[in-house]
Amino acid sequence: MENAAYNEIVTWYDQYIQENPFYSDMLLPSLLECTGDVQGQHVCDLACGQGWFARMLANRGARVTGIDYAEGQLARAREYKEPEGIVYLHDDAQEARSLPDHTFDGCVCILALMDIPDHRAVFHTARRVLKAGGWLVFAIMHPCFEAPEAGWIANEQGKPARVISRYTREGFWKSTSGGVRSRVGAYHRTLSSYTNALIDARFALTRMLEPRAGDRRLKQVPGNQEIPSLLIVRAVAME
Repeated sequence: MENAAYNEIVTWYDQYIQENPFYSDMLLPSLLECTGDVQGQHVCDLACGQGWFARMLANRGARVTGIDYAEGQLARAREYKEPEGIVYLHDDAQEARSLPDHTFDGCVCILALMDIPDHRAVFHTARRVLKAGGWLVFAIMHPCFEAPEAGWIANEQGKPARVISRYTREGFWKSTSGGVRSRVGAYHRTLSSYTNALIDARFALTRMLEPRAGDRRLKQVPGNQEIPSLLIVRAVAME
């Protein structure tokens, strides 16, 4: 099942998304670039949380169905009355039994694969519910640079540098530096694990983005000038 620890941080998480430039300045522009024109499309938001990106898609003309395992997050999503027409369902993205096969033009899974024990199952869910040729966009914290025990240091020139350890050892961990991952933890996986699982689920990778940080984000994390924290992938369902 998905990480139901999000039920414990509903109010905090909603405010965190609204106030943190990580979402508005760095994540959102790249997501919109990868999803493209969604006018008239039926899009599934897997592990939609409090509906932040579901609302962005609906505002751009998509019909959106969002599912999440954390009922508290769904309750908060439903409190947002605009835009109309979003359907929220209580379901597990690893199985999504409430979703019919071959129904959606697109799927998104935004910063949620790290919360879910079986990322392979989520990719297979997306492939099952998508129409032939449908698209999938997912965003994750960059597994190469946001590994457990990774941290910022100053190099010999005094510039920020990233020290990485425990990259190849996959599994659940919790951050000690604050933010979402200090509250709910995450499943760390290598880049190859994500890529191979995507291929095994019969997706063809068509685009990858490693978003650059804007000025507000750089004030928080100067190292993001040269080292990305995010990875965004677009793929297409193969026959």
